[in-house]
Amino acid sequence: MSAPNSSYDPVEVTPLHPDEVARMRDEALSAIEAAGDLDELKEVRLAHASDRSPLALANREIGALPPAAKADAGKRVGGARRDVGQALKARQAVLENERDERVLVEERVDVTLPWDRTPRGARHPLTTVAERMTDVFVGMGFEVAEGPEVEAEWFNFDALNFEPDHPARTMQDTFFVENDEGGDSGMVMRTHTSPVQVRALLERELPVYVVAPGKTFRTDELDATHTPVFHQLEGLVVDRGITLAHLRGAIDAFVGAVFGEGLRTRFRASYFPFTEPSAEVDMECFVCRGSSVGNPEAPCRTCASEGWIEIGGCGVVNPRVLRAAGVDPEEYSGWAFGLGIERTLMFAHGVRDMRDMVEGDIRFSSAFGSEI
Repeated sequence: MSAPNSSYDPVEVTPLHPDEVARMRDEALSAIEAAGDLDELKEVRLAHASDRSPLALANREIGALPPAAKADAGKRVGGARRDVGQALKARQAVLENERDERVLVEERVDVTLPWDRTPRGARHPLTTVAERMTDVFVGMGFEVAEGPEVEAEWFNFDALNFEPDHPARTMQDTFFVENDEGGDSGMVMRTHTSPVQVRALLERELPVYVVAPGKTFRTDELDATHTPVFHQLEGLVVDRGITLAHLRGAIDAFVGAVFGEGLRTRFRASYFPFTEPSAEVDMECFVCRGSSVGNPEAPCRTCASEGWIEIGGCGVVNPRVLRAAGVDPEEYSGWAFGLGIERTLMFAHGVRDMRDMVEGDIRFSSAFGSEI
């Protein structure tokens, strides 16, 4: 680039020639118009509007012109650069609008489609039934008690008046836990929730009013009516002046709350080592209410047309159990009951096969809703 001189003709400088300036401008405008997206427009801007673009280089040549020629050349080049800048701005606005419209279409969210592709889980109905049963007795003033599932034989059998040769103390009925050497550890998987009775009496001040839901284990084969792992709800009351009438009232209140008001109950004499006297508890069939008995034209599947349904066992706490827990049977008396949670679920909801409760099929649990 040369210094200013008076004999310099700007028309003879090729980059500043009107036709050349017009060509560079038209070439830039065509490239801007042809840009299909913002990335292409960016490349066009670098090529035709940057410091190294043809019009920018032509603008530098103006400095070498004589003063009289600078104004005309500056007006010509400046007008071309202004046209290119305006075209760039206008094209960018158009391309940004097209991009935004395309994003609205391509990234559109259809709010009518299912938003949750992962199936929801559900609480197991045994859990909700156990909590509902427990709440009935808590509403009567009972406290919730717990005990270990791996239990000492003394709590599971001896303290509950099971004789050493009792059939329940064999491997045909009980899971025994071995010690590290493979011998007898004195521990078992508890066969019922009744050990909680003894633990409650040992750990709490009298009087005792507790209810204990929990898991139990027996060596049964899994079939429609049996499972090696099942759940019970144990209840225990030990106080002064306790009678079977109080037990009958508690059972009646439970039946009314879970199965419906107005259902009768009855006690049938039975035998349990830890209660004396003992009884099986039956309730009136909540489906037919006894109308199917002797009526072959209207059989009832729930009670097998017998009119009654067995729901558990109960009885007066055996004095030997009280003594084992350090309670004076001459001063205190009490009663206990055991209710099957699976059995309650089967009766209350018409479940026919216990295997459905343990197979883990979410369709079984979901049918009972999402009760919390």
